[in-house]
Amino acid sequence: LCAICGDRSSGKHYGVSSCEGCKGFFKRTIRKDLTYTCRDNRECVVDKRQRNRCQYCRYQKCLATGMKRE
Repeated sequence: LCAICGDRSSGKHYGVSSCEGCKGFFKRTIRKDLTYTCRDNRECVVDKRQRNRCQYCRYQKCLATGMKRE
């Protein structure tokens, strides 16, 4: 399972078991050096169904699970 959203994992990416969606999201974020802001209180649910709702919280969860630039 993907450590970020709980979807089916496609393997270890950036040091963490993750799905293609979260792998691509993390890759785009670090490649383009993107900065996100949360419109809520930084406590958004990041799961398979809602992972695209808040990029800030999704990226923070990527970092919290241990994803690192390779």
